[in-house]
Amino acid sequence: MEVTDTNQESRALDTLTLEPEAPPGDIEKARLKALLEAVVYVTEEPLSASQIASALEAPLKKVEDLLEELVIEYNRPEHGLTVREVAGGYKMSTKPEHHDQIRGFVKKLKPPLKLSLAALETLAVIAYKQPITAPEVMEVRGVQGAGVLKTLLDRKLIASSGRKPVLGRPILYRTTREFMIQFGLKDLSELPTLKEFEELSRLALAETPAVEATS
Repeated sequence: MEVTDTNQESRALDTLTLEPEAPPGDIEKARLKALLEAVVYVTEEPLSASQIASALEAPLKKVEDLLEELVIEYNRPEHGLTVREVAGGYKMSTKPEHHDQIRGFVKKLKPPLKLSLAALETLAVIAYKQPITAPEVMEVRGVQGAGVLKTLLDRKLIASSGRKPVLGRPILYRTTREFMIQFGLKDLSELPTLKEFEELSRLALAETPAVEATS
């Protein structure tokens, strides 16, 4: 007569018992959160929560809450990337504390795209005194700078902002959203200090001068 091991049968039944499924709401939240992470990663320009919610046809409040969760999660030290608000939208980038090492790594891959000292000086003047005309920029710098303005316009770091209501109606210039993206600024209140611009200028002098450096 075969003796049945009841304990063995019990263990076998336990292994067949399915884990309780997560509530549908939790599954949907996880799916949307993963989708938001992917969206922030693949978009080149920062998108606002309302833009993302509209494109995904998702509730704005839920998108805002999940984006904030991503911000908190990526702020943990085990992540080398961060999700933060930049220029009114959300962007994924490397953390500031890793910038020096990342720059060194990238420089070994290819020559960095940089601005000349003249371009940095001009950009600083426009950033702090915008909107400002070309003659006013030249007056501050003490040199002609038409070539530098063209370079900054071509790189979309500055743009025209109407005309000044004076004789000749000169064009006014301002910094752009691209400028905020490149400098990692949430808004203009986070502009680099003059000391930081001076440090950028010194770095530019240490590098090989760019074509527009003499403008």
